Amino acid sequence: MIDKSEKFRWLVRLGFAARGVVYLLLGYIALGTAGEAKNGQSAVFDYIQEVPLGTPLLWVMAIGLLGYAAFKFLSAIADIQHRGSDTTGALHRVGDAASGVAHTFLAYACYQFATGEQQSSGGGASGEEMAGSVLSMELGSVLIGLVGLGFLVAGAMQAKKAWTCDFMRWISGAAPAGVRTVGRIGHAARAIVFAIIGWSMVQGAWFAQESQIKGLGEAILSLRDMGALYTLVAVGLMLFGAFSLVLARYRIIPDLGPRGLRPSFRT
Repeated sequence: MIDKSEKFRWLVRLGFAARGVVYLLLGYIALGTAGEAKNGQSAVFDYIQEVPLGTPLLWVMAIGLLGYAAFKFLSAIADIQHRGSDTTGALHRVGDAASGVAHTFLAYACYQFATGEQQSSGGGASGEEMAGSVLSMELGSVLIGLVGLGFLVAGAMQAKKAWTCDFMRWISGAAPAGVRTVGRIGHAARAIVFAIIGWSMVQGAWFAQESQIKGLGEAILSLRDMGALYTLVAVGLMLFGAFSLVLARYRIIPDLGPRGLRPSFRT
């Protein structure tokens, strides 16, 4: 019989795989047809919707992305990854919370395509439009600003991981050779994109520049005029997708033990 911890680990692994597919296709779309990359995850889900068995795949991905978001929220709130309560640990947990929010929206967007609420070639709401809906709410600007700060922190953490490769401590020794290099490049590309998203949200929420708010695709597209950097980031995102697929198999994931959210690591 599979216990709850085992089910949880499989759900999180599915989430890593779904994340990998999103980043692989996003980088591929950015390299091939940059204009479509503006729609970010919507362009990815639109692409998947058109392939054979695309709708069942979207359902699987939606479930996986929701599981991954839950994993990040548990990391932020219950510290199941033992980040700690010092400054570094707190920053990691803020980044985890921002990632949880981002992947919740990602899971919902995937769900919309799976159910047909969002049709192929229909595009997607821009970062400005989605943020505008939140900003119209009471304390909406505070929420957007806090999420933006979370993305900035997450971007800084991604850059740190690219430099130190400390992500390797969460990966089984049985992982294939080269995963360190692929992960380093992927994290560096993701750090750039997260920094762009975070700063755009802070500008929109706290400096009354709503038109500057960018989603994932718009953040990538903002680099288009920078030539080589745009290409490097697109390739880096594809490599991060490949890295995520490796994590789906070799990531060390905490158990939800009988004493609560106390992880015991397994390779």
